[in-house]
Amino acid sequence: MKLTAEELFSVRGKNIIVTGAASGIGYTIAEAMLANGASVTLMDRDEAGMATAAADFADLPGIIRQAKFDLSDPVEAAELVSREVATLGRIDAVFVNAGVSAGPGYGSPEGVIEAVGLDLWESSMRINLAGAMFTMQAAAKAMKEQRSGSIIVTTSVAAMTTSPLPGYAYHAAKAGLAHVMRLASNEMVGFGVRVNGIAPGGFPTNMAGGRLRQPDAGALFAATAPMKRLGRMEEIAGAALLFASDASSFMTGVNLAVDGGVAAA
Repeated sequence: MKLTAEELFSVRGKNIIVTGAASGIGYTIAEAMLANGASVTLMDRDEAGMATAAADFADLPGIIRQAKFDLSDPVEAAELVSREVATLGRIDAVFVNAGVSAGPGYGSPEGVIEAVGLDLWESSMRINLAGAMFTMQAAAKAMKEQRSGSIIVTTSVAAMTTSPLPGYAYHAAKAGLAHVMRLASNEMVGFGVRVNGIAPGGFPTNMAGGRLRQPDAGALFAATAPMKRLGRMEEIAGAALLFASDASSFMTGVNLAVDGGVAAA
């Protein structure tokens, strides 16, 4: 029986894909995996940012690969994941993390329901929901064949709450994604594959042009959390290691909030 934290949460030698890895939550997840000895493929549409991330990670013990990944074409993005899996030969975990913001919520005049435009709505659904779904599909195909693996989806606390801060299109896409995650977990449990979600609250990422790094916007989001602050980027790493490792071997269909208590409020 493995009872030490080092053994329970080990990802050493695992083949892992992280989408949206050039910055923010994806960057932090990739860093945590590499720091603990995993072989990680960084995927992002921002090739310069991805190269910078790879340089930042160069001294970590894991192995780094890079591949351009653009969710504006969900089918092409899924095919890229499939090709990467074929190159690796085996995939142990896929972090379905890439996504985009979708405008302000009804807490702002431009975010009220009658102001929501079709273009923004369709963009959010295409990238945040369809793009993530097709990435999951590519991972599922490979993991079903090998009869093992872990798919970890970045949902959002917006899937659990009715906050006036994120936009309608973002709420809808992330709520749909959380349900797709649960549905997939039920289908894939018989294949030895776990599917779980990480639901971040407010973190100072590049989403919405880095809005939460601005003092006013950051303070507004922080005020909605019982902990009265934004998350620190490293605070996402524990959940990522949990779901990528055997520490979560009896967990599937979980949407784990890392949100300073927002979902419980």
